[in-house]
Amino acid sequence: MAGLMHLKGKPISERETPSGSTSGIDNRGKMKNKDSKRKWMWWFLGIVLALQLYFVRELVAAFALFALGFAAIAFVVMSLYMLQKVWEVGVQRIAASQHPVVDIARRGVNAVEDLARRPLRRPGSAAAR
Repeated sequence: MAGLMHLKGKPISERETPSGSTSGIDNRGKMKNKDSKRKWMWWFLGIVLALQLYFVRELVAAFALFALGFAAIAFVVMSLYMLQKVWEVGVQRIAASQHPVVDIARRGVNAVEDLARRPLRRPGSAAAR
């Protein structure tokens, strides 16, 4: 009690704390204000971080969808290309083979080509009236 007696006559703003600094209403007001600003700063940073994570997730999801779409288009194009190449090699092999069925087909194609080259009218004939 004797230690507190010498503080009774002084205003609160002039009293010393055990660490030697003065504490008072002025400092308490500044600390409250500082704590309030710090609290709002942390809320703001938390909201910014949450928004960034949301946008990052949205961008990653959009990238994944576009990647799947382009992969599907590439798969279709490559499939058509490979089918065309396989068809080309198959036709070349069949054309080069000496199988009797292929020979008959070749003769038939040649006969149709000869018929297509011939004119519909014989030279020197009169036009139909």
